[in-house]
Amino acid sequence: MSDYQIGLIGIGALLVLLLLRIPVAFAMFIVGFAGIVILSGTPAAMSLLASESFTLASSPELVVIPLFILMGNIASATGLSRQLYNAAYAMVGSLRGGLASATVVGCGGFAALSGSSVASALTMGKVALSEMDQFNYDPKLSTGAVAAGGTLGILIPPSTGFVVYAILTEQSIGRLFLGGILPGLLLLLLFIITISLVCWRNPALGPAGPQSSTSQRMKALLGAVPVVGIVVLTIGGIYTGLFSPVEASAVGAGSVIIYGLVVRKLSFSILWKSATDAVSTTATVILILIAAHMISPFMALSHIPDAIGEFVLGFGLPVAGVLLLMLLVYLVLGCFLEGFAMMVLTLPIFFPIVLELGIDPIWFGVLVVLTLEMGLISPPVGLNVFIVKSVAPKVPIGQIFQGVLPFWVAMIVCLLILVAFPQIVLILPNTMFG
Repeated sequence: MSDYQIGLIGIGALLVLLLLRIPVAFAMFIVGFAGIVILSGTPAAMSLLASESFTLASSPELVVIPLFILMGNIASATGLSRQLYNAAYAMVGSLRGGLASATVVGCGGFAALSGSSVASALTMGKVALSEMDQFNYDPKLSTGAVAAGGTLGILIPPSTGFVVYAILTEQSIGRLFLGGILPGLLLLLLFIITISLVCWRNPALGPAGPQSSTSQRMKALLGAVPVVGIVVLTIGGIYTGLFSPVEASAVGAGSVIIYGLVVRKLSFSILWKSATDAVSTTATVILILIAAHMISPFMALSHIPDAIGEFVLGFGLPVAGVLLLMLLVYLVLGCFLEGFAMMVLTLPIFFPIVLELGIDPIWFGVLVVLTLEMGLISPPVGLNVFIVKSVAPKVPIGQIFQGVLPFWVAMIVCLLILVAFPQIVLILPNTMFG
C-alpha cells in the first residue's frame, strides 16, 4: 500500500471519528500518531509527540489566550458588557430596529475584550434578548442579531482564531490582530445596515424603543468609557508598538481586574471562576494544537498536500479563482465541522498553495477566519445558534436559523469586498510593520 493510500485511509478514519462525536483533538491525535507509526515507525512518532508537546506547552505566544479570555470573563462579571449595551442602546435604541443594532454594537465591543464568539453571544444574549422581547421585537430578528453579532468575537481582535492560525502557519499574531480590525468594523457596519433594511421592509419586526434624554445618553456613554479605554490601551498599544500581543493581553487582563476591584464588583470567587474557565479553554486549544502537529507531519509523509496542490494548480485557474475555490471549501466544511478542526485539517493542504501563488498570508488568514465565522451560524452545526437557543429556550431552533440568514448574506458581501479590496485587511499591519 502506497503512502498516498495510507493518507487517504487516515483522512477517512478521521471523518468517521468526528462523525462519531469523538473530540476533535483526540480524533486528530489518534489518526496522526497511528499514521506516523505506520509510515515512519513508533520511535519517530513518540519523539515527535514529546518534542511538539513540550514546544507548544512552553510557547509564549499561547499566553494571549488565557489572558484575553480572563479579561472577557471578568468584564462580563463586573458589568462592563451591560455598560457597553447601555451606551449603544442610548444612542440608537430609539430608531427602528435600534435595539438589535445596539446588540450588534455591544457584541462588537465585547468581542474586543473577550476574543470569543461563544462568550459574546452568550453574554449579550443574556443582556439584550429580554430588552428586545419587552419591546415586542420579532424573535427571529432578536435571536438572529445576537447569534450573528456574537460571531464578531472571532474576527475583531483579540481573537483565538487568529492565534491558532498564526501558530499553525508561523505568522505574526500582531499583524493578524491588526488585519482583523477594519474587516471587523466593516462587518459590524454591514450587520447594522442589514437590520435597517429588514426593519425598513417590515417595521413590525423591530419597533422603535424609547427616546433617551441627553442626560441619559451622557450617563450611558460615560459608563462605556472604561471599556473603550481598555480596548484602546490594548489594541492601540499593539498598533503603536508599545506592547507585543502577549504584553497587551497582560495589560488588558490587569486593567479589567483593577477596574473590578475599584468598583468593588470583583470577588475572589468571581476571579477564581474566571481564571479556571480561561485555563480550561486554553487547555482545549493546546490539545488541538498538539494534535495538529501530529496530523500535519502524517499528511506531509503521505504526500497528500502535494498531490492536492498539483491537482488544483493543474486547472490553470487564476489566483482569484483558486482563492475563491478554497474559501468555498471552507464555507461547505463550516456546515459540518468546528472552526479549529477546519483550520487544522485544511491549512497543511491549502497554505503551501497560498505561498506558491504569492497570496498574502495575513490577508488569507483574515479571509479564513471570516469563513469560520460563517460556520458559527450555518446549519446544521451553527454553534452560536445553539448558544442563543440556550438563552432563549422558547424560540424554535428553526426560527433562529431563519433570523441569521440575512446576516449570513451580509457576511458573504463582506467576504467578497475583502477579496476584491485586500488593502482593507493589509493597511494597518503594513503601516505598523511596513
